[in-house]
Amino acid sequence: MGLLHVDSSGGAVALPDERGSLSYRVDGEQGPVRLRYVAPPASLRASIGSLYVFTVTAERFADFTRADVPQLRFMLTGGGHYHFHDGVVMATPQVCLLGPTMGATRFQLDGPAHVLGLSLLPAGWMAIHGGDASALADRLCDLAAERGAPWPDLLARLRALGDDVDAMADLCWAELGRLIRPPRQSVLDLLGAIDAWLMDEGSPRIEALVATTGLSPRQLARLANRYYGAPPKLLARKYRALRCSARIALDGESWQQLCEEGGFYDQSHFIREIKHFIGLTPHQLQTEPSAVAQLTLLRRSLGGDVATLNRLS
Repeated sequence: MGLLHVDSSGGAVALPDERGSLSYRVDGEQGPVRLRYVAPPASLRASIGSLYVFTVTAERFADFTRADVPQLRFMLTGGGHYHFHDGVVMATPQVCLLGPTMGATRFQLDGPAHVLGLSLLPAGWMAIHGGDASALADRLCDLAAERGAPWPDLLARLRALGDDVDAMADLCWAELGRLIRPPRQSVLDLLGAIDAWLMDEGSPRIEALVATTGLSPRQLARLANRYYGAPPKLLARKYRALRCSARIALDGESWQQLCEEGGFYDQSHFIREIKHFIGLTPHQLQTEPSAVAQLTLLRRSLGGDVATLNRLS
């Protein structure tokens, strides 16, 4: 399986797989942190953005994660806390379902940690949790305690596999394949329309989404809260910041130029938005991105037919 490896200097090297194409896996390492991404099989791509294994060898480690889609995380070893942007601090359960985040989230890990996670697209959230995503926005729950089987058993089986990422991925795909059923086609069509609207390169206008879906602004706000965790205007801000951060950190584009092109009021507004959703200023992204900020951006490099929304979140 080919890898995209990021070495300690931040350089990236793409290694083709045996078919000569970019792999369904990317692999990066920065200091004590290693992050591996694996793309889901075709049958789960509407629900799962990616699987990843996050390893920290340091005794204590803290960093920020950018605003993101919901995450299902299995603490194979280690523990810690999440510090949400509104000041709430929550301990990490062994099977952690993290709701959609609308701001950068600080996390700390105590002791060397080994974490397997899955990013959940709206269809995956509906299948695994089923509730209104806005009720768990910037919060988490103990999925094993709240829902019971099969989550404690899956955690134990993953722990038994040690460091075999391929075996862990195969186990997750098999278990989730049994649990996840796609929503009806009308819901998939709506999610596709909202995803496309969020990926607009400019500053998406709600009027365009109203025209595309035929729904009223009030209906769209209710459905976006349910499936994505926030109303359309906040989601548009979030994904605009994520797009800009990727272009700054990975593509080396001038943040001043992006500010002028992206529909921001001025540079101060641009800086505040990037800081809120990413946890770093544009200058920090350009010159001194943290280990997690840089490695998280590798998700954009996953090969195959991976959801566009997942590449940028």
